[in-house]
Amino acid sequence: MEPSTETGKGRPGSRDCPELYENVPGHIIPIIEREFDDFETETTKFLNGDIDEGEFTRFRLKQGVYGQRQPDVHMTRIKLPLGEITPDQMDAFADVIEEFVPLRKGHITTRQNIQMHHIPIEQAAETIRKLGDAGLTSREACGNTVRNVTGDPWAGICQGEAFDPTPYASAFIRFFVRSDLTQLMPRKFKVVFTATDEDVGITRIHDLGFIPRIRSANGTNELGFSIWAGGGTAIMPRVAPLLYEFVPLDEYLKVSESILRIFDRQDDLRANRARARMKFLVDRVGIDEFRRMVDEELEGSWTEDRDFSPDKYLLINEEEEQAQERPRPENSSTPEDSSPEFDEFVRSNVRRQRQQGFSSIDVKVTRGDLTPDQFRGLAEIMRELCGGYARVSVQQNLVLRWVHDENAYEIWQRLNELGLGSSGAQEISDVVSCPGTDSCKLGITSSMGLNEAVEERLEQMAIEDPLTKKIHIKMSGCPNGCSQHHVANIGFYGAAIKIGGKQVPAYIAHLGGSYEGGNVSFGNRLKVRMPAKRVPEAVERFITHYQSNRKEDEEFNDFVERAGIDDFEQLARDLGVPAQYDNKTAQEFIDWGRQEEFKVERGEGECAQ
Repeated sequence: MEPSTETGKGRPGSRDCPELYENVPGHIIPIIEREFDDFETETTKFLNGDIDEGEFTRFRLKQGVYGQRQPDVHMTRIKLPLGEITPDQMDAFADVIEEFVPLRKGHITTRQNIQMHHIPIEQAAETIRKLGDAGLTSREACGNTVRNVTGDPWAGICQGEAFDPTPYASAFIRFFVRSDLTQLMPRKFKVVFTATDEDVGITRIHDLGFIPRIRSANGTNELGFSIWAGGGTAIMPRVAPLLYEFVPLDEYLKVSESILRIFDRQDDLRANRARARMKFLVDRVGIDEFRRMVDEELEGSWTEDRDFSPDKYLLINEEEEQAQERPRPENSSTPEDSSPEFDEFVRSNVRRQRQQGFSSIDVKVTRGDLTPDQFRGLAEIMRELCGGYARVSVQQNLVLRWVHDENAYEIWQRLNELGLGSSGAQEISDVVSCPGTDSCKLGITSSMGLNEAVEERLEQMAIEDPLTKKIHIKMSGCPNGCSQHHVANIGFYGAAIKIGGKQVPAYIAHLGGSYEGGNVSFGNRLKVRMPAKRVPEAVERFITHYQSNRKEDEEFNDFVERAGIDDFEQLARDLGVPAQYDNKTAQEFIDWGRQEEFKVERGEGECAQ
């Protein structure tokens, strides 16, 4: 792969200039000042009418600036490779949000980005420039590129990992960002590096996924990855099959480039944007034929005289190494009296690291939204009481790492002051949703509004049962599934119902999906379309039915399989009968969090531009 023509030979980001990479967490992608200048220049041309909207749209998407359903404002998506973020970067988000973001919040996505909404295009360039000063970039966060490479937020500290994939994931990112090969592929390309077979990163719903492996032969151990290819969700979901059981570390970049080269040549995929993801290619030819295609590509002359060693792109986690050397607190804060709330927080949010004396804390971030004060407060906790940086998760939370066990109580107290001390991270009350019609052009319903309504209903139910707490609930504002509702135990996606001349916001449920423990499967779709205002009632009925009729120690998905989808459809059947419009039912024709009557308004999505 030749140096990118965009960066030029010897510029930051060029493979001829690896010394310009910063080997600290949160600084994986080099920042190039000229890209900010280019964005300002192209924005000015567009506003002056010197370039058309289509040309400018393709340009700004490559820089991570996304159109919204609301006119004249945009969403800026900042990539956090592997979810890593430093305290200084948290402060930078706080400053930028206060200055440029009308809603005064940043949103953690299920792909470990942070999005900021409703920014006028005139201010987008200054937004990304100021974040660039902190080592943050929106480069290739949108468009037909290799999107943000996600990772396991517990990589490097969890039990059971063959080795920490973080340095090799960072090498992958640095190898492919700004590459000529990956600037205009048939469609977006999503990659994940997870740490163990628990598969926290959900490898099998990605275009390409990596899990660390150790292969023993002749008394020696060799490190490498198993590689999964061709997964995805959306309207036609696919679970990625295994492409290679083992690929050595000195070959995984070459194999990855082979896959991307094959994908990039599929002009038949480009002809139909709705079926242009790699999952359709793998599904069409089959995994065995696709493996043969990759093997054949690896024999090409393009591999000659090329250095595919990840060594010069590796990220050295110096911050975490220093964390182990920090002295333990002399006077740790502990509860004076019994504290059931803290005990529950420890049970659900605190994990022991494999490094003795340290823990991680999973901070539950409601709907993934953080205010400037919360960004700054978390930054101070990270500086003073953690290993120096944190990672956001696909559950839209924030994982604090390298916490001395003695500091857990003080951190919990400080999180409470920030409104972030809730227990139940990754449990039933930790509901996940995409932005829906709050901003997305493709959104049909207000999934964030439904999220809040469901959380309120769950709080009223006061669930104490441990098995019920393990249920995951996710909702998307359309079938595309940015909340990953396909793999939820209880998932919903937005739809609409027509009643006479009016429309009702509605949802279709999926039950029995799974993503934990490496067992990835899609939920069964119920043949009931429920008005949005009735979904919290449906959630309560599903949970009550499970609690009342399950066998001892029977988990939710096992109960769904045994009881059958027909039982749940029957439970929801009356909820799916839409009401005729009158004064008593008028609220059902208004979506959650809205005042006006519902009407489907969808624009052209930009995720595949």
